[in-house]
Amino acid sequence: MTTTYWTHVDSPLGPLLLTAAPTGELTSLTVPGQKKATVVRDDWTHDPGPFREAERQLAAYFAGDLKEFRLPTRAVGTPFREKVWAALDDVPYGGTVTYGEIAARVGAPRAAVRAVGGAIGANPLLIVRPCHRVIGADGSLTGYAGGLERKVRLLTHEGVLPRA
Repeated sequence: MTTTYWTHVDSPLGPLLLTAAPTGELTSLTVPGQKKATVVRDDWTHDPGPFREAERQLAAYFAGDLKEFRLPTRAVGTPFREKVWAALDDVPYGGTVTYGEIAARVGAPRAAVRAVGGAIGANPLLIVRPCHRVIGADGSLTGYAGGLERKVRLLTHEGVLPRA
């Protein structure tokens, strides 16, 4: 049986739950109330040690000093989901992309936009893998597993949306 490590990290979005593989790769980052959020299991090990670099980079991101995460990650999904998640990694800080553009990037037909949306919604690495930067074709802020309020906060933080 493999060990899963977990910890909580404070953030402006609330306490983040991070999990890691025994080899140190970040396997999930979820926010309170997130749809299909990771839930800590009894057989997991609470240990903040494997998360020191993730905590440092998250603090730098929220302070406005980090624009790109450089963390070892391991997110396991179907080959299609993994292609979509890899495409998210290419969306730059302060930028946005539509679901249709992600579909095109992964070679999916236009009709696959719903499947792309499902893959984005299943992203286990919120913030680090920037699914908050995906918007509707009309510019609307559709969908975000962490809640639209958090999506607005992240896009405002990155300068995509004006500060209130």
